Order: sequence, then structure tokens, then C-alpha cells
Amino acid sequence: MNDNGKIFSIRQYPSPNPQVRLHEITYWSQGLRVKGLLAQPVNAGNYEAMLYLRGGLQSIGMVRPARIAQFAQQGFVVFAPYYRGNRGGEGKDEFAGDDRYDALNAIAILKQFANVEKVNIYGFSRGGLMALWTAILSDEVKSLVTWAGVSDATATYWERVDMRRGLKRIVGGTPNKVPENYEDRTPLYEVAQIDAPVLIIHGTEDQHVDIEHAYQLELYLKDEGKSVETWFSFGLKHHYPPKLNRMTVEKLCNWMKTKKDVTH
Repeated sequence: MNDNGKIFSIRQYPSPNPQVRLHEITYWSQGLRVKGLLAQPVNAGNYEAMLYLRGGLQSIGMVRPARIAQFAQQGFVVFAPYYRGNRGGEGKDEFAGDDRYDALNAIAILKQFANVEKVNIYGFSRGGLMALWTAILSDEVKSLVTWAGVSDATATYWERVDMRRGLKRIVGGTPNKVPENYEDRTPLYEVAQIDAPVLIIHGTEDQHVDIEHAYQLELYLKDEGKSVETWFSFGLKHHYPPKLNRMTVEKLCNWMKTKKDVTH
């Protein structure tokens, strides 16, 4: 029996925002119990759904309750998977290996809490890889935003000296020894399968994910005739200043809402 996307357990989680209710959900993904955080506006309403795909690796870049509450406050039911092997979840983080199915199966979780046919996807940093793969694998995606997102796993290995040891262990070696393992994690070659409109947000001085990831993604999407929009910010780094960050969150949420009316 296929249990993908079925809830195993749910528990209330302390919320930093009185307007947003949080729950930690354990759900099934490829036979593993994986965890994630759900954020819902307290006030009843017909809200759109957002799959929030975190950055980082293992415990670094973990989902922050205040951050997903910030998105929920913009009028979304938000679910943010921790990915397998994190926070007590079974399996191991694979950096967009089979853990991409944790993102894909999370769509079913969202649809249990929001009355929608399709979900919006937001990916930050490493979450960019996860977001792109989800849109490649699913036809239930309404829009996709990748912010400071990774699009090329091989480039990440060479750019991030601090991550090389972890990536070698997770991916199975270096790009010189197992190039196919990095190529298998790189969604650029499969973007023809993305049907949803894509928004790329990136700072030109990003020190963690080079702006070249954004340029390459834009190029590949345009070559396939896909709908793509870019918001490049000159001089900005991986994390935007707080005020601009808040403004960008509001702006991208509005962008998502304009793509198509929510289905009830």
C-alpha cells in the first residue's frame, strides 16, 4: 500500500505569532517517517497553499517557526518539510537525492489543510534544488519561487569549500569521481518538464550561492520557452537586510497570488 503523503502524527507547536497556528507533522515518504512544520492563519478563510523548502544541510538552515509564520501571515497555509534524517525523522539527508520525494509527498499534506488543487512552491538556497525537482516531478504546482537558490549541484561542490566534506559523504565522492551523482541532483537538465511560472530572486554578491546559478536557470528555462521572471538585486548578498527581506516576502507572495485564482 502506498502511504506517501499520509500523516503519521501531528502535534501542536509553539507559535511566535498570535495570528498563526503551528503544528509539527510526521508523515510518510517512501516508507520513512519524515517531519515538517505546518503554519496556518488563525482566522478562518480560503487560503492558498505554499510548500516552503528550506536551505542548508542537515541541522544547518533548519526551518524557523518565525519565518514560516511570516509567510502564513501573507495569506497562505504553509508546510515546511525538515527532509528525511532531520529532527528525529527517519532516513538521511541526501541533498536533493531521494529526499526530493519528501518535498513531493508534502504536497499531499498541504492539500489536507488547504482547499486547493495546486500549491505554490518557495525554495531558499538548497531549497531551490528541491523546489525545481518538485515542479519537475509534479503537475500540482501553481507557481515556483527560488530565492538565492541552488540550480547546479556540481557548482555548489566547487563553490562551497566549507561543504565539501559533507557533500562528499552524502553524494558519494567528488564531482571528479562520481560526476553522475551530482548531475542526477541537478535539475537544469530537466526543466522542460516544469509547467508552472518561475520567479528567480538573487543578490549579485551572494557569497553562498553564486549568482551564476540564477543566470543558468533563467537561460535553461528560456531555452525551453518557459515562463520565467527575475528579480536580481545589485550588491545584495545571500541574506537580504531585514526591511528589504520583509518587503520581498510580501512582494513574492503577491506575485504567487496573481498567477491564478485559488481553486475551491
